[in-house]
Amino acid sequence: MIKLVKLTKKFHNITAVDHINLEVKSGSIMGFLGPNGAGKTTTIKLIAGVLKPSSGTIILDNIDLLKYPTKAKAILGYIPDRPFIYEKLTGYEFLQFIASLYGIDPFEIKTRILELLNRFDLLDFKDELIETYSHGMKQRLVMCSALVHDPKILIIDEPIVGLDPRGIKMVKELFKNYASKGKTIFVSTHSLDIAEAISDEIAIIDKGKIIAIGTIKELEERAGAEGKLEDVFFKLTSNH
Repeated sequence: MIKLVKLTKKFHNITAVDHINLEVKSGSIMGFLGPNGAGKTTTIKLIAGVLKPSSGTIILDNIDLLKYPTKAKAILGYIPDRPFIYEKLTGYEFLQFIASLYGIDPFEIKTRILELLNRFDLLDFKDELIETYSHGMKQRLVMCSALVHDPKILIIDEPIVGLDPRGIKMVKELFKNYASKGKTIFVSTHSLDIAEAISDEIAIIDKGKIIAIGTIKELEERAGAEGKLEDVFFKLTSNH
C-alpha cells in the first residue's frame, strides 16, 4: 500500500508537487500519467526516498517513510528512468552486490539471482561485463536488481525505455503477476498503451496537482470521452 497525504515539493519558488493526496491499494497497479514537467518524476523520487518533501506524508505499507526511512526503503523496489549500473561488474556480480545491501541470506542469494536472470532472459550473459550489454539488457538487469529482495512495493519511472516488443510483453506479464501476489505497483509512464494495458487505476498529474484519479471507465465518464485512454488523457489535461 502507498499513501500520500498533502505531499508537496518546492524547488525555490517553483512548486513541482502541490499538496497531492493519493492511495494505491495492495495487490493493485496504478498508472501515473502527466505531460512533460507535470511532476511525475519528482513524485516518484519522493516516494522512493531520493528526494525529501517540503511537506506532507508518505506511507509505505503502514510505515512512515520520513520517520523510518531505512525500514520503509527495505520493502521498496525502485526503477528510475535513468538507472546507474556498475558496468565493470558482471551481471551476476552486480545483483550479488545489490542483494548484499539488503542483507539477504547468502545461501538464498544465488538461487534468487539465477531465477531472476532466467526470468529476464539474461542467464546466458550472467558472467559478461555489464558494459557489453545492450541498452535493453541493462534495463532488464535493473529490473532484476529492483526485485532481488522481493519488495512489497515496486516504483517504476518509464519501465519500457529501450525494451524491444518481447521485453515489453515480459514486463507487462511481470507486473500483473507481481500484483496478483498482493504487491503494490506504481508506474509512471509516457506510454498510454502500457498504462491502459496493465493499470487497475490511473492517476493524472498536471502542473504539480492530481487532476483525476480512478479506473479508466471512471475517467472516461469524468472526461465525457469514450474509447482509448489517449482520448481521455488529452481531454482532461487540455481542460486543466
